[in-house]
Amino acid sequence: MRFLKFIIIIILALFGIYSLSMNFVDESKSFVHHSEIAYPVDKVFPQFNNLQNFTSWNDFFNEKEDASYSFFTPYQGLGSAMKFSDPKNNDHGDLFIRYSNENRSIRYQLFEGDSDNPYLIDVKFIPSGDKTKLIWNIHTPKRDYLQRSLNLVAEDFFVENIDKSMKNLFQLLGNKVDKDQLLASVKYDSVMVENREGGLLLGVNVSTRNTKEILFKNVMMNHSKVLNFVKSDLAKKDDEFGNPVLLINPANLKDKEISYFYGIPLSKRVSVSDNNFNFQTLNASKTYVIYFQGNYNDRVKNIQELLKMAKKDTLRNGQLIEEFLEEPADIQDVKLKLSLPVFR
Repeated sequence: MRFLKFIIIIILALFGIYSLSMNFVDESKSFVHHSEIAYPVDKVFPQFNNLQNFTSWNDFFNEKEDASYSFFTPYQGLGSAMKFSDPKNNDHGDLFIRYSNENRSIRYQLFEGDSDNPYLIDVKFIPSGDKTKLIWNIHTPKRDYLQRSLNLVAEDFFVENIDKSMKNLFQLLGNKVDKDQLLASVKYDSVMVENREGGLLLGVNVSTRNTKEILFKNVMMNHSKVLNFVKSDLAKKDDEFGNPVLLINPANLKDKEISYFYGIPLSKRVSVSDNNFNFQTLNASKTYVIYFQGNYNDRVKNIQELLKMAKKDTLRNGQLIEEFLEEPADIQDVKLKLSLPVFR
């Protein structure tokens, strides 16, 4: 009994010491951190202004291996929002963009758990030639006595997170630059022969009217649909999937109604609960290839070149593979790799 009383007295004493010491710890904390990345601001800022991009390299989210994400429109800029949830580790929260001044500054609000008090994170972008300097101003939420000790380690936590995140972003942008350099070296409108590896596509089957006004808008719509599903519902990062692909029977290109499959390459099958999406397998094959740049509706001439070559070589062909080397945008100018599988 005396021993139990002794333990209780010790616990109360420690709690009293802790409570007293917390009087000397601020209920919230503000600090500044400087970082730099060797890419120009017009390459860096979009990675902060789009929350889908932001979560792909920010270490705070990368370390949440079992987390799922939901993104809400608008997907970039002022008013962007997302939720993250990791039931396995009892972790969830919300992130908002509250202010966005292109290539200059951005403000986030981060809510963790059910707290009504957010972290305020302001990032200022300072162009420096081919580099960008960043100034991070971070303000932690107000905490009660029992949680104030977190403020003692908050700065170390954020500094470590920022430094790791900037390394991730540097690597991500490096991969994008490599892709840009590859695109710059592409020879357009010349027919080549390649051995294409097999692959797995997740996407949608589509039927639409085959007119210049409708077809490309339909492709754009389904691109957004598939990409958002892969990124949001399946929580796939940019380095976990390939360039979007459109599969179509080239013999039907002049039909009034046209059917195609639009999908994104994945490394392996995953569980998909939405019946609108399905998998298609691409078999390894010899292909005739031509690169095209221009208005999407003008690609037919290049496709005809591939078909003529296959006919000349007395080969049969499979479905045409239209690989978008850049994401299709609101304008109709595209960069495509057109591949026609051929066989005896």
